[in-house]
Amino acid sequence: MMYPASALSTRRLTRCAVLTALALALSVAEGLFPLTVLVPLPGLRLGLANLVTIYALCAMSGREALLILVARCLLGALVGGNLSALAFSLGGGLLAFGVMWLLVRCRRLSLFGVCIAGAAAHNTGQVLAAMAVLASPALLVYLAPLLLASLVTGAVTGAASILLVRRVPPPDGKP
Repeated sequence: MMYPASALSTRRLTRCAVLTALALALSVAEGLFPLTVLVPLPGLRLGLANLVTIYALCAMSGREALLILVARCLLGALVGGNLSALAFSLGGGLLAFGVMWLLVRCRRLSLFGVCIAGAAAHNTGQVLAAMAVLASPALLVYLAPLLLASLVTGAVTGAASILLVRRVPPPDGKP
């Protein structure tokens, strides 16, 4: 079915808004059950909102996936009442997005590998943002355990992403 350009833009905007809301809900829900109870690494999260990002990268355009990510980070900081965390969220999210965007396009890795690389990039981006904000290179020591944890968290989100992308059809024609 063909739609006029304005209707298609409205459909895409609506789809992006729904996926942003889903990513935000996953992020907030994940915050209610901190992973740090099991693994004592401050700020460690599973990265469930990344499921929406990887789906958008596979089923929509990179621009739409990036808009969803940035909107989720901004709204998450507002909803959480922690605007100082925005630098960490955006730093990690944008680096992870860039890595996953490149790896999805090169098609040399499965989504499993893409998500592990994305988790490692996210943790790296967060540590780099913390080093910049706090002006302390000592935080680099924290990166090694976070990278080890990203193998597990990335594997979990990778396995879930494979199921999601296989079972949820792309919206009416990938751009």
